[in-house]
Amino acid sequence: MKDLVAKINAEIETFKAETESLIEKGVKAAGPRARKSTLEIEKLLKEFRKLSIEESKK
Repeated sequence: MKDLVAKINAEIETFKAETESLIEKGVKAAGPRARKSTLEIEKLLKEFRKLSIEESKK
């Protein structure tokens, strides 16, 4: 679970960096990378939800 939370936090940091590049610096290539990051965050959060439900049943 700790490893999963670390992955989520790392992906959120990636998203922050890419959106900053897009918004602040105008780097258009950062847009697709930020969108890709949102998909990865979604996947990781679904995995977290699944694991946390399993943990609460124990």
